Amino acid sequence: MQRSNVTRNDGSWVGLSLDVRDRRQPGLCVLAVRPRLLVSQRARPVLLAVVDEHLQGVDFWRTDEYRSFVPPLRADVARALAGSPERWAHRFARYLVDSPGSPLHEGRWLLSCESPLRRWRHADVSHAEYWSSMLVEGHPDGYIDWFVHSGSLEVLPLRPMPDADDSRVKAYRKQARDGTLPPVLLWWVSGLDCHLILDGHARLAAAIAESLEPPLLQVHRTVPGDDLDARIDESVGFYEDELARFAALRGVHGPTVPDGAATAGPQLVRRLHDLHTAEQLTWAWPLPGGENQWRRTEREVTADRWRPLM
Repeated sequence: MQRSNVTRNDGSWVGLSLDVRDRRQPGLCVLAVRPRLLVSQRARPVLLAVVDEHLQGVDFWRTDEYRSFVPPLRADVARALAGSPERWAHRFARYLVDSPGSPLHEGRWLLSCESPLRRWRHADVSHAEYWSSMLVEGHPDGYIDWFVHSGSLEVLPLRPMPDADDSRVKAYRKQARDGTLPPVLLWWVSGLDCHLILDGHARLAAAIAESLEPPLLQVHRTVPGDDLDARIDESVGFYEDELARFAALRGVHGPTVPDGAATAGPQLVRRLHDLHTAEQLTWAWPLPGGENQWRRTEREVTADRWRPLM
């Protein structure tokens, strides 16, 4: 696995690019038989889901089988890494790559402190109110609402969120106030159009209890390496075509027409940046046994207590 820092033109850190190889199918993966999904961790069913036929949301049933692959984060480590999402990213990258229970498979990934979740809180809405509204409610069953929360603006815990008076949450609340709270690790899953909490349920609960913005690290697929060069060539070709178009206009209308660099240049920069950061669809594998196996799993884990809306 190769790691490399992704930065903006001004040198500010955006995230950590992970080029994963020789990992065909991860321990934590999405298995699919339309319109049904099964999130499985090392053969344990973690989440059963059915996409609404009108594509307005997803019914789900969450089991208690998910196990975080991140070891307990010591307070002294949290103090040492406080305020450095880059250093936290390198630490979490090691857990993601080394653990057989993580979602990483071969391809390119981005582990970033940037998330669309951060951009939509209005100034007059408290952090507690905003982040509470982002959490998908319901256990063991619930509904991911694509109609109300469009654009991946929900967070689905993979186990019930602890209460504010939980002992772990109390310890993390102090770290939240001190500015030493470790990040919450999220995985964006396109088939659910939401973020799953891989690690940090208690840390997120602590941030909400203190009405502070939680530190985040989000992992998602990006453009694969074997496609990256071709995409870069396309972007450069677009830039050159734009300059040629402006040159032709200048030839007809004279030097009052700009040369196009002021327009095409920033467009090229954005396109190249997106190649390293933009979310790519989450891979899903065909569920062995198809719909019959999905229904057998449903009966086993729900004891026929679940009635999806479809």
